[in-house]
Amino acid sequence: MTFVYLTWVLAVLTAFHRNVPHAALLVALHLMIAAGIAGLVRLAARTENVVLRLARHWYPLPLYIFFFEELQGQVHAIFPGWFDRWLVAFDYSLAGAHPSVWLARFASPALNDYMQFAYMTYFLDLFLLPMLLYAAREHAAFWRVMASTAVAHYSVYVISILLPIESPYYSLAALQTKALPGGYCTALIGLIERFGRVHGAAFPSAHVAGAMVAILASWRYRRWLFWVCLPFFASMCVATVYGRYHYVADVLAGLAVGTFGFFVGGRLTEGDGALPQAEIDIGNYTAA
Repeated sequence: MTFVYLTWVLAVLTAFHRNVPHAALLVALHLMIAAGIAGLVRLAARTENVVLRLARHWYPLPLYIFFFEELQGQVHAIFPGWFDRWLVAFDYSLAGAHPSVWLARFASPALNDYMQFAYMTYFLDLFLLPMLLYAAREHAAFWRVMASTAVAHYSVYVISILLPIESPYYSLAALQTKALPGGYCTALIGLIERFGRVHGAAFPSAHVAGAMVAILASWRYRRWLFWVCLPFFASMCVATVYGRYHYVADVLAGLAVGTFGFFVGGRLTEGDGALPQAEIDIGNYTAA
């Protein structure tokens, strides 16, 4: 899935290089990433080196952050403007108000901080279940979750380029008259947003799509974890709108893309030879 996405990005950079700053540099960088992944996979398959094997299994997670951050320079590769008016109209017709503006009436430092904490649980969602499966040597389940997460994230990134959306933080800024001060979580999010905020790539919500995969996979593989994470998942969906990161439409699309990723990732890893057989045999032996 990573190579499919890299091929897509290279095609976009080649066809629309005039609209992307430093397109030639990005092409070279993506070719280096592809070569690095291919080399890592080959090396990890021929060695018992723990570090190499860990890197081979977990490299997609930091890549998602890199690919998301670079979208800021790619969201207008094909279309030069923003399409937020469609989602603003959808949200207003659905709620009879602008949801992110309306929710501000409930703002308080304590609630603001909890919402920012809930927003950050996305990063834990990506890591927690795969870590439990990996530690238990349930390798077939681990690969299925990782493949599903990849399908969901890369689908979000492709759609973000095809449909440039900048988020309520920008499009409804004139209507946001109330600040959202908080405590430690708010300060941490503020620091992250200061250096990592991406202008664009709001539709669908990558947070919701990635967390949706995690919640569906938890139901399948660790039912107790599903019940632990469900309240935070629901809070995160609200927090994406409350914190002015996304429209309700972004959340709904994220739920759909996450569900799509879960089922497609499962199908991709069901066929013969789809997973590293040596690891699957070890995992089955351990489980037995």
